Amino acid sequence: QVQLVESGGGLVQAGGSLRLSCTVSGRTFSSYSMGWFRQAPGKEREFVAGINWISNYVQYADSVKGRFTISRDVAQATVFLQMNSLKPEDTAVYYCAARFRSTITTTQTSYDDWGQGTQVTVSS
Repeated sequence: QVQLVESGGGLVQAGGSLRLSCTVSGRTFSSYSMGWFRQAPGKEREFVAGINWISNYVQYADSVKGRFTISRDVAQATVFLQMNSLKPEDTAVYYCAARFRSTITTTQTSYDDWGQGTQVTVSS
């Protein structure tokens, strides 16, 4: 089990940028992957981006490709989500999740630990 703490959310105008951070602590494994999910009011939680901690392989939802970038800093045990060209439809609570497998999956039930979430609001 690991502990995940997100930060960096806030209010931004459409077209603006935000960078989310997720700091990982506790028990770590040599092979696992991290994901960012989001949940808008009245909607189901959805996959946004994922990264393999060791290989740095990344995967994105179609809705954020070309606008969002996921990355990790192994030394800082932190995963980032750089969000550019933000749209009002990106408004949601963003969650960081850890999966103790090397393969990235878009299925939220496949992730083992979750952060508390951080609110991102994009105004039009």
